[in-house]
Amino acid sequence: MKQHISRTLKQLVFGLVLFAFASTPQAADAPKKVLVVTVTKGFRHSSIPTAEKVLAKLAEKSGAFTVDYVRNDQDMAAKMTPEALKGYDAFVFANTTGVLPLPDKDAFLKEIKSGKGFIGMHSASDTFHGKDQVDPYIDMLGGEFRTHHAQAAVECLVQDTKHPATRHFGEAYSVPKEEIYLLINYEPSKVRELLVLDKHPNQKSYFGRFPIAWCKKYGEGKVFYTSLGHREDVWENDGYQAHILGGIKWALGLEPGETTPQITQIK
Repeated sequence: MKQHISRTLKQLVFGLVLFAFASTPQAADAPKKVLVVTVTKGFRHSSIPTAEKVLAKLAEKSGAFTVDYVRNDQDMAAKMTPEALKGYDAFVFANTTGVLPLPDKDAFLKEIKSGKGFIGMHSASDTFHGKDQVDPYIDMLGGEFRTHHAQAAVECLVQDTKHPATRHFGEAYSVPKEEIYLLINYEPSKVRELLVLDKHPNQKSYFGRFPIAWCKKYGEGKVFYTSLGHREDVWENDGYQAHILGGIKWALGLEPGETTPQITQIK
């Protein structure tokens, strides 16, 4: 009888321990790991130090992710090998430019395609230009920098009022002054548009459709890009910070959001 009671108590204690263990947040609930790349091989934006500080602040305040940095070729060689890439959940290219010395670009793109996140700000689209054909990186991103004109005030029209990167804007997001990119190798039927202009940023009488921000799937991975982020005061703006934080959390799978293109075919 005593042995039976002892065995029953042991089973009960063991069951309680298992319950407590199962109820304790495990690694899946730990902050995601984000690698922020600010290496440049072309124009270097003066806003990069501000971008790094803002991303660190957003990581700390949200508690959703931590940030590590790749600031130079040595960092890239150490932190972006095929093996090292596996230690991160998403990659941010904050104002990168030119052909970056990735140890293995194919492995990098495969890592995103396998289900990780990619977030690009501003000149992330001025990175890895192809000579005779569209670079695979640009295919992943969804668009490529062509040119820009004088900085201007713009009103960005929100195309998805439910996406975490844009839901706080309402119907539009006004930017007092920013360098607005004109893009090539962009197909609206392959992305979900988040912000667009309905007129040329400088020639206001020239109406059209000019993409500013979008999201898309890349294999099993999630890609978010915004062409905003040239100026320090843009990075310091609360609305912009909510914009990129929403994009990061979405790309990490922490916030839901559609990826279905609104435009299914080019007319």
